[in-house]
Amino acid sequence: MRLLLVEDDPSMQTTLQRTLGRRLIDVRLCGNGSEALALWRAIEPDVVALDLSLPGLDGLQVLAQARAAGLRTPVLLLTARGTVGDRVVGLNAGADDYLPKPFDLDELEARIRALNRRHRNAGPETPARLPEVGSLRYEADSGAVYHRAEVLELTPRELALLKALMVKPGHAVSKERLFELVFPGETDVQYEAIEVVVYRLRKKLAGTGASLMTLRGLGYLLREDA
Repeated sequence: MRLLLVEDDPSMQTTLQRTLGRRLIDVRLCGNGSEALALWRAIEPDVVALDLSLPGLDGLQVLAQARAAGLRTPVLLLTARGTVGDRVVGLNAGADDYLPKPFDLDELEARIRALNRRHRNAGPETPARLPEVGSLRYEADSGAVYHRAEVLELTPRELALLKALMVKPGHAVSKERLFELVFPGETDVQYEAIEVVVYRLRKKLAGTGASLMTLRGLGYLLREDA
């Protein structure tokens, strides 16, 4: 597995590259936010571990640019900022997980492997071609959903939900099935968390010609606006 570690602390770089390398994780290093995006594209990592405090661009700026460019690699944020507000901002910007410093190396490895496993397991659920709904279209090459000519800025969980609904527009998908696709293997997540993702995605679909509908007792469906 290939990990891109975006971290400006040399001692942290050395420690993580050595320790994770022994555990069969190929760690590629980057210490500058301005250079991270180019390296991200070049090496196509399986997971990105991204520090928030970086020279050049900070971690949130790097993350926002990556998601806007259609890069859907799972991202684990690493930061000494441990407040709930910082965590929420990072997750809303498109991060998949969050680990405050200082952290245990075993926990770091477990989270990296869980993100990689979740991303790989979610991949086959999306066909190469999906029907267009309103002005939304899915591009398999980038793994992104476009609204006209622009990438629709979505978190990975919102993207997983939208793709699942785009497979059969106008057909309901059960809440249980969507939970499995959006939170695969996450036994510590409350079942109601899917409703939060639905709420956020519904707001982002405004003006796209597509609407996310709730069908009581059946689940959710995506339909084209009249």
